[in-house]
Amino acid sequence: MSPESSVATADSSIVTIELWILFFVILAVTIAIDLGVFHKIKRKLSKTTSTELEHVMSSKEALGWTLTWISLAGVFAGFIYFTLGNDKMIEFVTGYALEKSLSVDNMFVFLLVFSTLGIPHKYQHRVLSYGILSAIAMRIVLIVVGASLLENFQWMIYIFGGLLWYTAIRMIMQKEEKKIELEKNIAVRFLKKFMPVNLSLVGNKFIVPINGIMHATPLLVALAIIELTDLVFAMDSIPAVLAITTDPFIVITSNVFAILGLRALYFLIGGMMERFHYLKPGLIVLLLFIGTKMIISDIYHIPTVTSLMIVFIILTTVIVGSLLRKPKTAKHE
Repeated sequence: MSPESSVATADSSIVTIELWILFFVILAVTIAIDLGVFHKIKRKLSKTTSTELEHVMSSKEALGWTLTWISLAGVFAGFIYFTLGNDKMIEFVTGYALEKSLSVDNMFVFLLVFSTLGIPHKYQHRVLSYGILSAIAMRIVLIVVGASLLENFQWMIYIFGGLLWYTAIRMIMQKEEKKIELEKNIAVRFLKKFMPVNLSLVGNKFIVPINGIMHATPLLVALAIIELTDLVFAMDSIPAVLAITTDPFIVITSNVFAILGLRALYFLIGGMMERFHYLKPGLIVLLLFIGTKMIISDIYHIPTVTSLMIVFIILTTVIVGSLLRKPKTAKHE
């Protein structure tokens, strides 16, 4: 190896370390904000209870935070461009857009969980905040394992591609749920093995003592269901991003930035999710495309720029088509 190439390799590794440090600093600050650390400090200074200062995110505030998270991801993409180059930046943006679009479908589950358990709006953000924190830790582990499998076993790309096809077909066959059956839910049954469940709300508490025995409240039940749902969801979304790149840094950062803004996005579009009529067909097309990209990768490599354009075309079609569709009017006799 020539001195010039060794210097270039060293510079590249230094840049990567600097970007990792920058990423974890941003992650630490944003998690502190998302978990309401500053809100808790304000509560302690004002000597009020958590219920008295329970924050309810308005649509205007949710829009502001959603734009903030997207802008933050854009700034980080700029750092990637100036340090790792244009190709890595495109991979990041594609992975971010893919993860963000797939995560919207997960919000329907959030709505079902909260409506089934009767959790009011002011307590939902607490459940989602802790859910996002554990989801980030889970994603990082799954991404490292997935990337390692693809690098060591080339044939795993067909498994991942087939998994995306299976998910798309399952979405086609899946019936729309109106309510979650708690007694049959795997997460609830698993939780009951550790503690009894009390389905009566006790403020913003996750567990409460009843006759000296700790009981899970609806908030903990909701968190358990959301965590299990995210695990299943991650098994679909992570292979999709790995179809774009197997670089752990790009896959992890694009996933985490997409997840960080999920809570604000939920409160922004939660009240108008019924208007996204073509979301499910759009996601099915998206999964089929990414699955096909993985399966035919040995025969034909679809450029990342092309993948990014196709992802944005599908998303634009879904959003514009849903907004232009006229709402159904009730027929009166």
